Amino acid sequence: MKFVKNLKSLLIFVSILIFLIIGFFVSTSFWEQKAYNFMVQAFSAYKVGSDEIVLVVIDDKSLAKFRWPWKRELYSEVFDFINKSNSKVIGFDAIIATPDLENPKSDANFYKTLSETNNIVIGFVPLFSKYDNLNSGKKYDEDFKKKFAIEIDDKSQSKLPTFYNSLSEFPVDCFKNTKMTGSVLTTPDYDGYIRSLDQLVDYKGTLYPSLSLRMYMYLHPNSKLNLSDKYITAENTELKIPIYKKPNGVYNNIHYYKMLKNSEYSHKTYSAVDIIDSARAVKAGKKPIISPEVFDNKIVFVGANAKAIAVGLEDVKHTPMSNNFPGIDIQASNLDNLLHNEYLRLSTPMFDIVSLVIILLATFLTIKYFSLFVSISTIAVIALLYLVIAAICYRFGYVVNVLTPITLQVVVMSIAYSYRFILEGRNKEKIKNAMGKYISQDVMKNVVKNIDKLKLGGKRAEVTVLFADIRGFTSMSEKMSAEEVSLILNEYFTAVEPIITKYNGVINKFIGDAVMAIFGEPIQDKSHAVNAVKCAAEMLDKVAELHKKWLAEGKPKIEIGVGINTGEVFVGNIGSESRLEYTVIGDVVNLASRIESYNKVYKTKFLISSTTYQNVRNIANVIKISEVSIRGKQKKLDIYEVLRLQ
Repeated sequence: MKFVKNLKSLLIFVSILIFLIIGFFVSTSFWEQKAYNFMVQAFSAYKVGSDEIVLVVIDDKSLAKFRWPWKRELYSEVFDFINKSNSKVIGFDAIIATPDLENPKSDANFYKTLSETNNIVIGFVPLFSKYDNLNSGKKYDEDFKKKFAIEIDDKSQSKLPTFYNSLSEFPVDCFKNTKMTGSVLTTPDYDGYIRSLDQLVDYKGTLYPSLSLRMYMYLHPNSKLNLSDKYITAENTELKIPIYKKPNGVYNNIHYYKMLKNSEYSHKTYSAVDIIDSARAVKAGKKPIISPEVFDNKIVFVGANAKAIAVGLEDVKHTPMSNNFPGIDIQASNLDNLLHNEYLRLSTPMFDIVSLVIILLATFLTIKYFSLFVSISTIAVIALLYLVIAAICYRFGYVVNVLTPITLQVVVMSIAYSYRFILEGRNKEKIKNAMGKYISQDVMKNVVKNIDKLKLGGKRAEVTVLFADIRGFTSMSEKMSAEEVSLILNEYFTAVEPIITKYNGVINKFIGDAVMAIFGEPIQDKSHAVNAVKCAAEMLDKVAELHKKWLAEGKPKIEIGVGINTGEVFVGNIGSESRLEYTVIGDVVNLASRIESYNKVYKTKFLISSTTYQNVRNIANVIKISEVSIRGKQKKLDIYEVLRLQ
């Protein structure tokens, strides 16, 4: 028995654990990411991007004047104009992959600009595809590493496997004249949203910085990078990027900024065509649309994001801020993070575990010790309080699980209340069964059915009342011990109770050695008189069987007398507001008891009233006993002895 109990407890524990694991998996896989997006928008992105960073975008307005694809000398005009204002650094969020064979002179002008400009960082992307020519590809990798690799002191304990097979290739002249390059790779999460950015990309054992990190390094010369398992730091700077590793690189979660008013960007933005027109106006001695001074001491990102005109030129991504967030603004936001040490830090496993344990423990204790209303209210307050704490964490750049603890809280609450409901149901059933031994099961069912309507009072109804009394009980009690008497009574009552139930009767009470049963209420039965008489006949037969058994056991012979009356009574609850009893009251009940007592007078066993006889005369053979004086009745009555049933 103990083994079964322990096994049951183990199975319950394992089941709860399985439900928690399923809840954790569902929440972290499907809901937590959406919660992350909401929290970033609502609390983390509480301010716009730094005015130190500006964007120059090739937009629809630019393409309306200069048809795509652009001649690269247009970029030269943009870069030259920006640098006339002494900009700090320019990040070109684009990939230059092929030469413009139709406009070689334009390419030459662009490459000349690159050679004469020291503060431009051009983007590249590591690729999964292989080089068409493996030998030339291998040579390109070597040249790329020699020219663009940066010194990184890698103190991390785990090395990253390499998945990339090639790099986006610069045209030869572009490669020669490019001074700096950085990865513009943005790797979305499994749901397609960009929440993090690859700060360091591992390509064949060499770590290359992101476009933004390379720009940061240019702004901080002699700032050698250090990589540990937790941070990227740079010597002689305050840079301290909290990082996380994945198979293809080192990343950190981007701290996005709020969009500017009436704009899809979080940083100040200029149209590339306005820059070109301004550059040409200055060259012609005219007033420019945009003054070169707007770029003084600014960090500038140049990139494309045109929607309506140029198919394939729209550079937008799914991010927590928007499903159409400009890719150039992702790069700008990343550099903004680096410059101001504004990062989103992921919560530690210890924090997640501790917060989860506290919430679940508080939920369990609340359910265990408080009522349903109080516990649900308290659990709701706990959940709300945790959401407030989560919002505060996001406001200060700390990412915590938002829905997972609440999801598991709901799981625990559901399991606890389900178990509590089942347990209470079992206890109620036990109580009902136990109370059914003191009052009728049918009365019990009626009480449970109308539990909210219990009150004093009842109704008038026609019923049949049966009294059965043991003959000579007093003298038998004097000759036997109390224990022996109780054994005989218990055996007798146990034998007759199923018979009464069989005929839709309800035992109203045991009165010493007597049984009072009601037919017709609370069980509705139009044939209550017939069933009462049939019940009495079967009870007498059962007692006759018991005679033989008791005589064989050396016990005294006992007989019973039965009296039955039919009529209208008051049936319902009597007593006080704090103690009720379901019973029947009326002259019909008293008369049934007195009719039963006449069995002693007439040496009979089974007497019924005239009203009962009117209902059973077709099934009963009787002897009429005329003009019997009933105590309490002025008028004499007729009663009938039932001899047999037909």
